[in-house]
Amino acid sequence: MDIYISGSLAYDRIMDFPGHFADHILPDKIHVLNVCFNINALVEKFGGTAGNIAYTLGALGEKPFIVATAGDDFEHYETWLNQNQLPTRWIKRIPGVVTAGAYITTDLDDNQITAFNPGAMAHEADLPALDGGQNDAVVLIAPGNKTDMAHFAERARRRQTPFIFDPGQSLNIWQGDELRAAVAGALCFISNDYELSLFLQMTGWSMASMYKHVQVVITTRGPHGSVLDIQGDKVLIPAVPVKEVCDPTGAGDAYRAGLLKGWRLGMDWPTCCQMGSVAATYAVEHYGTQEHRLEWTDFCQRYEARFGTLAC
Repeated sequence: MDIYISGSLAYDRIMDFPGHFADHILPDKIHVLNVCFNINALVEKFGGTAGNIAYTLGALGEKPFIVATAGDDFEHYETWLNQNQLPTRWIKRIPGVVTAGAYITTDLDDNQITAFNPGAMAHEADLPALDGGQNDAVVLIAPGNKTDMAHFAERARRRQTPFIFDPGQSLNIWQGDELRAAVAGALCFISNDYELSLFLQMTGWSMASMYKHVQVVITTRGPHGSVLDIQGDKVLIPAVPVKEVCDPTGAGDAYRAGLLKGWRLGMDWPTCCQMGSVAATYAVEHYGTQEHRLEWTDFCQRYEARFGTLAC
């Protein structure tokens, strides 16, 4: 089975501010805000929704195709993907621009101020034709170029290829009618609880309306686990204890990778979500979204310690 991950590729530039943002922002002057934060250091990490999900899937033994765009500065990232044996066939290079970049400053209270430059992500990717048919591929559409997200969903529908729709932080660039059209026919809609509420508000749908267009709804809730909702029949999937909480960034992407691994193995939905919960722990235990390493045997041990035998 071919796995296609559509979304973003980005460099994450992470900065630590050794103070508190609140000490430097005057509420009565917020309308003329002009502040400067002197940081300790800057660390560059590989990121982006498609890159993060594909990385964890690769660690789980899969070879997903990343469907995204990159810029003139992509060589460093491309080398990293090659080292992890991840295919780059569907990554389109856009000349004259840089790869998308997130600039994240975190203070001592873990508050974050982020600036995002879409760079190459503002350009459309070359989408796979999906000629293989329903039984040969699955598509995960993660936040990225909006046109790509909409067109890939439409192509998957036409080819009867199952697709998972994950609007995430892209919701602010959509209109309600566009979202309704893109999501219709999805195998699964996945988001966190805030994003689900915002999606329903934007589309004007109730959950009953959602069930008419999407087979499965999965809602992640951070340390409180996730909710699997199949046509109103809800199951709480508990989170998996971590050895040490280091950085929750990227946990959602790792969850999606575990979910897809379960789907690839033919597991039922509860098991797929449980595998997502296990995968998320590896990201939480490391600083950065593509810093964790895992072995399948260790993954199975963590799964079995929380949920019982993993039959695969």
